[in-house]
Parts: sequence; C-alpha cells; structure tokens
Amino acid sequence: MLMSARGPVPNLAEAIVGEPIKGSWWAHPQSHHMYQVFGAVCESDQVLVCRLVGGRVTLVHRRLWPALVRLASELPKPGLAAVRQEHTSKGSHRAVVTPFPRWVPPKVSIQAKRLSEAEAVSRLGAELFLKVSGDRSRNLRARPSGRTRVSRRLQTKRRAARR
Repeated sequence: MLMSARGPVPNLAEAIVGEPIKGSWWAHPQSHHMYQVFGAVCESDQVLVCRLVGGRVTLVHRRLWPALVRLASELPKPGLAAVRQEHTSKGSHRAVVTPFPRWVPPKVSIQAKRLSEAEAVSRLGAELFLKVSGDRSRNLRARPSGRTRVSRRLQTKRRAARR
C-alpha cells in the first residue's frame, strides 16, 4: 500500500478518510489525523517502509516480507531499501536508509527460502508483482487460472546459479 501518493495500488491516506483525496492530503480536513496514523504505522516493527512502488513511500506488512525477499532478484533493488525518519538535534527530519538485505530478519530469510517463486508471487499478488517488477516481469507469465508459472528462461538461470 502506498502511504499517500496516487499509484497502481491503494493508499493509506484515502483508506483513512474513506474517500478519494483531491489535491494534497496536507490540505484535507483530516490531515492531522492522517499524520498521526502515518507516524504510528511507520514506527511499527510490523511494517516495512520502502519506496518499492514507483519510487513512492510504500508500506509492506511483515507477513509479505518473505515473498519480497524471495522475489528480490526480480524487483528494483533500491525500492527494497528500508526507509525511516529520524529527528536530528536541530529539530529537522532526515531519512535513514537501510539497504536490502541488511534490514531482513534471519527468520524472514529462512521463510523466504522455503517459498517457491510461484508461492511468493501469489502472496504478493501477481498483478502487483508485475506492476512493480517492470521489465523483469517477462520472466513470469500469468495463467488464465490466475496462477503463475516460471518461464523456461528463468528456470535455466536458476539451474545455472545452483551449479
């Protein structure tokens, strides 16, 4: 989910107010409430704050982290970096970026290794995965049933990497 930007996935700002927001969320009557919710969500250890979807602030719940880690080679690496805000001694904010995979807990890495690529895509959502992965999405083809299969090209790359 995006925090407040418009994009190919829902955003938290509009979920909070229950309607589309015209213009900036800062000008909305519920902006103070949204700001408080954004802060609480971004501080949660259950949410990864990154810039995965179109370079916009993206919120990913912990239950999806193994799928992200499993599909990391197919996703834009800069978008997988964890971003958090830090208050400086002068009262300003600065972004602290933890590159992927440094932020990944060991337990999540283990869970990711147990997932097949198709399972990971299914958990993340095939439509979202294809939107986020860009050109790399050609490696996965959607079946009419909604399930995905790995292309022969990607299977060959994976076999070669195991050798």
